[in-house]
Amino acid sequence: MTDIDKIFKRVDALLDRVEKLIPGQTEIRTEAGYCAYRWSANGLDGISPFDQVDKSELLHLERQQNLLLRNTAQFLANKTANNALLWGARGTGKSSLIKAQLNEFRDRGLCIVEIPKSATGELFDVIHHLASDGRKFIIYLDDLSFEANDDSYKALKACLEGSLQPQPDNVIIYATSNRRHLMPESMQDNLDSSMVDGQLHPSDSIEEKISLSDRFGLWLSFHPFTQEQYLAVVEQTLQRRGLTMTEDARAEALRFATQRGSRSGRIAVQFVAYWQSIK
Repeated sequence: MTDIDKIFKRVDALLDRVEKLIPGQTEIRTEAGYCAYRWSANGLDGISPFDQVDKSELLHLERQQNLLLRNTAQFLANKTANNALLWGARGTGKSSLIKAQLNEFRDRGLCIVEIPKSATGELFDVIHHLASDGRKFIIYLDDLSFEANDDSYKALKACLEGSLQPQPDNVIIYATSNRRHLMPESMQDNLDSSMVDGQLHPSDSIEEKISLSDRFGLWLSFHPFTQEQYLAVVEQTLQRRGLTMTEDARAEALRFATQRGSRSGRIAVQFVAYWQSIK
């Protein structure tokens, strides 16, 4: 064996070691038999069983529910439908309403792919793969927000609008956020605005922040529950678990919400779990 042959042999051995240390390109696949998927380092992983939310459980969200159900039905019927941004107070049912779409429409072939914010830069690859699948997909982005120095929002902007690669007809994007514009807003943004010929011109920073949420065609806002709305959700949750809404339960439910500084469906469910544990 010549010296050259020995060198090539060592290089081949070194490459074999490097391939073991550095993973190859993530395989994107949609396994048959699933209608819910989650993006991970391994690609798209099927979820079974998935969190099934019945739309009848979502109280005081009639307007938002009707609009999103109609939009999803339009999407499944190959009619014009909008990407949707569900924004507002925490724990008010934004994520649950998106999950309810799958429970309502899975018999019509609907699937959901949950993608974490950290993977928004890979949306193009995921969407490109889903375009070749015969089914209809909601891309679900939960609790979406971006910090001032986070540029990953640009990939989402391009996927929504602005890229040469169009959004395929079998993919729609539903996102939830506590922020209306998905990005932090500061007083300096307003101070940088200017008056030109008596008209207010927003600063470039404001325009950039608003431009992302503007690319969602459907905005649905969610607001904190009133006391009576909160108690109605508590009562419904108690009944579903075979319990009764007593005066003691009512008083404790109000105290529970006050301690947490919020009245919402999430707090109501947490209270019922607490109430069961002490009874």
